[in-house]
Amino acid sequence: MDGFANLASENGGKGRFRSAQLDGCGMRKYSSGTAMKSWLPWCLLSVVLVAGGCRSTGKSSPSVSSALSTSEAATANWKPVTFVDRPELQAETGPMDADFSPDFSTTDSGLKYRVLRKSDGKKPTAASTVTVKYRGWLSNGKVFDSSYERGDPTTFPLQNVVAGWTEGMQLVGQGGMIELWVPSRLGYGERGSPGSIPAHSNIHFIVELVSVN
Repeated sequence: MDGFANLASENGGKGRFRSAQLDGCGMRKYSSGTAMKSWLPWCLLSVVLVAGGCRSTGKSSPSVSSALSTSEAATANWKPVTFVDRPELQAETGPMDADFSPDFSTTDSGLKYRVLRKSDGKKPTAASTVTVKYRGWLSNGKVFDSSYERGDPTTFPLQNVVAGWTEGMQLVGQGGMIELWVPSRLGYGERGSPGSIPAHSNIHFIVELVSVN
């Protein structure tokens, strides 16, 4: 009934009604001046409290805003650990060229790489068997595999390794050294390698190509 309700008067006798309307506080306001005066202070107080609450919830505290800004900046500036960032990744490896490019190149598949020691030696194909020295680590710098620690080069067919290796090793000649930055889809993907490589991990390698067969 358009927000109005007819309420029977307690004191007005037969046929006498007074009109009551819901006000902004959810209270019925009566035509009676006395009733309105009695409800008005409470109504005003509730409006002030609600308005104050809206203003306070609309603002975040300086400390929270500062923490979020710091976290976002850290995330934006974070970069994975590369071969030249830590001496322990370089342990026992051969020399790099003095003029190697610090920039990574990216292939059509998304593989990133940089040749740290050039060589005019024979380059492998996807069907080749290679003998290599290598070290692999996660983006945080944690090493998960290394032939240097085992003390012997490793020999394997390029068809039997992850796609990033198969593609990457064809970009360097025998005697050369290459750094590979392998995206998850060219590595161990959503399953990872239990115990060493978490799911969806980008992985990194330094590889010295000893021989190509």
